[in-house]
Amino acid sequence: MPDEEHFRKLERMYIGAPTNEYYQPKLVIGEGQTELVIPIRKDFFHAAGAVHGSVYFKALDDAAFFAVSSLVEDVFVLTVSFTAYLLRPISSGEMRARGSVSHKSQRLFVAESEVFDARGRQIARGSGTFMRSQVALTPEIGYR
Repeated sequence: MPDEEHFRKLERMYIGAPTNEYYQPKLVIGEGQTELVIPIRKDFFHAAGAVHGSVYFKALDDAAFFAVSSLVEDVFVLTVSFTAYLLRPISSGEMRARGSVSHKSQRLFVAESEVFDARGRQIARGSGTFMRSQVALTPEIGYR
């Protein structure tokens, strides 16, 4: 069974990823579940003045991905496919994503995620399939 040390190492690996210097997210991992917060900034906006879909996708995929990762202690997992539904625009506050594992087998995982605005309204939802890679979780990839 995964433990708190594994969850904290995954959180440090996530925050240490170069892309997250830009998004400045916060991630909390539990067994088979996550909560991710991304503060909204104007440089995330498309021409119509709301957050671009790429940020929605990042929040959805990251939340689901790390929910799965919480259950895998030896290797990095990979997103195989992901479907996202963008339900309403957001232009201020924060995006709060929750991810959870809905199915696991020896080779394949399915996880769901939802994103909410600061008022608690669902603004996006998604689901994806994930699999184990051959990349070991080591300090060299930030798992420390």
